Amino acid sequence: MTASDPVHQPPSPASDAAVPDFVVVDVETACSRVSSICQIGIVGFRNGVELFAYETLVDPLDHFSSFNTRIHGITGDHVVGAPNFGDVHAVIDGHLAGRITVAHSFFDKGALGAACAIHGQAAIETTWLDSVRVAKRAWPELPSHRLNVLTQFLGVRHKHHDALSDARAAGMVIVRAIEHTGIGLAGWLSSTSGRRGVALKAAATGPLKGQRVAILGGARDGTLARHLAAAGARVMASVGSTTTMLVISDDQPFGRFVTAHADYRRVEELRRGKATIEIVTEADLRHRLALPLT
Repeated sequence: MTASDPVHQPPSPASDAAVPDFVVVDVETACSRVSSICQIGIVGFRNGVELFAYETLVDPLDHFSSFNTRIHGITGDHVVGAPNFGDVHAVIDGHLAGRITVAHSFFDKGALGAACAIHGQAAIETTWLDSVRVAKRAWPELPSHRLNVLTQFLGVRHKHHDALSDARAAGMVIVRAIEHTGIGLAGWLSSTSGRRGVALKAAATGPLKGQRVAILGGARDGTLARHLAAAGARVMASVGSTTTMLVISDDQPFGRFVTAHADYRRVEELRRGKATIEIVTEADLRHRLALPLT
């Protein structure tokens, strides 16, 4: 291995076609310190097709452990003459900043953050999307959602633990998940963000007084949640053993795959254990109770 220039140069940013829908990043590290990045791969995707690719070896200014080398095959000899992270920070920031950045687990997010801190560079401001979470919701039947398992399942060519190949593969996971589920990029961002919102105080009286309600596909402090709380319901952060109702938001991004959502499956599990939990759509609940939920 030798340090490399960008594999493909991206088109001129003056063209709309040069703007990716999302970029994917993968890093390899030299040792147990996550800041010890020794290889970076970045791929941009637009309309489901690769738009550009960038890859470089990086001198981590750290030692190489035999454990890490066995995984990716990179040694200290390979990075002789390669740039260090501070040298390539501007290039990485140029590809990622202000965009949607995919990584297969957030190890890469943590590694980039640690490397920025170690090398005295500004943090990279980007919107992160975890392709592991996407894969778990798109294909819940798979026994594992490791990248090599996914690429074999999807028939995607892949060299595991090569940063550029891993980035390409994680990008294809997103592309195939969008094709498979019909959920667009914005929907996946919403559904995997983990945002639950702020708890609302339930009204003292109302048709839903005493109900403990979880919302599938809506924020805990959104419009639907506010109307539920005004009707007397306590809006929960997630499904639990005390939940009495699961409301499926009209805005949920999962379409016909809503039954694969973790909250939905948790309700089914609790029901099998004899819990009494009602599953109702927002539209049905609005009609039943004449609530102004829109």
